[in-house]
Amino acid sequence: MKKFFHYINTEVLVKAANLNTANISVKILAGILISKFIAVFIGPEGMALIGNLRNFLSTIQSTAIAGLYNGMVKLIGKCKNDLAALTNTLSTVFYLGFFSSILLAFLCYYNAEFINELIFLNNNYTYVIETMAIILPFYALNMFVFSIMNGFSKYRILLVINITGQILGLLVTLLLIKQENIDGALVAVVITPALNLLITIVGIAFRKNLMSYIRITNINLGVLRNLSPYMIMALVTSIALPIVYIIIRNYIISEIGIKEAGYWTAVTRVSDYYLMFINSLMALYILPRFAELKSQSEFRKEVFSFYKTVLPIFAVILGIIYLCRGLLVTVLFTEEFRPIEDLFGYQILGDFMRVMSMVIAYKFLAKKMFTHFIIIEIFLFVIMYFSSIYLIDVFGVKGAVMGHCLSYFMHFGIVLLIFGSSLFGVLSDEGLDEY
Repeated sequence: MKKFFHYINTEVLVKAANLNTANISVKILAGILISKFIAVFIGPEGMALIGNLRNFLSTIQSTAIAGLYNGMVKLIGKCKNDLAALTNTLSTVFYLGFFSSILLAFLCYYNAEFINELIFLNNNYTYVIETMAIILPFYALNMFVFSIMNGFSKYRILLVINITGQILGLLVTLLLIKQENIDGALVAVVITPALNLLITIVGIAFRKNLMSYIRITNINLGVLRNLSPYMIMALVTSIALPIVYIIIRNYIISEIGIKEAGYWTAVTRVSDYYLMFINSLMALYILPRFAELKSQSEFRKEVFSFYKTVLPIFAVILGIIYLCRGLLVTVLFTEEFRPIEDLFGYQILGDFMRVMSMVIAYKFLAKKMFTHFIIIEIFLFVIMYFSSIYLIDVFGVKGAVMGHCLSYFMHFGIVLLIFGSSLFGVLSDEGLDEY
């Protein structure tokens, strides 16, 4: 317990103060203001269409960069003092990301009408898809430079750039929503990533000497082998979940109505806001800490320390959110969104189970149990799809949040089955049992 709080005080809070807390706070504030503008100027119908576009954009962006850049940050951290290895890493990731983003941009541009039917149904916003396709390679370039700076631990520069980009994106989004309503909101969703060109400009200026080492002749298949587990995990998580959300939202639109789909999208946006903080804490503490552990007894101790310290606080916050859900609807949305109050209960309970599950499941990542991670994630998405569709048929739009809750209950159960012996089994006296 003392070690947990010492680490939090000396490492996590310092890093969070330098990067995550400020960045996430600005992101949440921007999201709240954007949600309010969407509610006032567009309504639930627009919220549903924007939700589909956001999910699709998330999938396309992850595919465009091939899930490379999270692994790239780790590799740069390891090889930044080895010029040959650094050159191979930068060259391989740059050219693979560049070609994949260009190819995907062409596919999206010339299939814009088909994509429009998938995510906008009977509405014609083909030009939004075409705009997204044009901007996609710039997003990939931004992420490449962002990963270089992250790998070299340039947190202060990243903090300033991220906050600046968030504020600029917020102003542009609010202006477009006010002037163009739904068209403006949709355009804002796809162009705001391009506003982060500031990241590219500053990054290249800061590390311009690195650009001379990026050569197509330095592409190394060994780098791809090292990155492939991270690529697969990133692609599975960042592609499958948004697609499931789009399918569920479209099902609600077709079976119940687009307004109800907007209600479900609104409550998931609120969920995203409070999950940002707990996710950042787990990424800063749980993942690196689990990577250091050598025994099952240490793993058990860390999991239960988190459950005893952080989880009760999170539970209290969720309880306050539930009790104040009427006020939240008033502040974040409009009276037209009042029906979402009935959706908060199952959404919050599902999010609580999600955090309980994620704490244990981080062991998959920390110990590079990639196959386990992928199988469990696919299981989660399949259960979420089938349970949500079935429950929507029975309970209406509330079935979507019920499916969310049921999915994470089952996910938590599966994770407990896998790590049950580590958490509840009999451990050796020495405490050095195999981890």
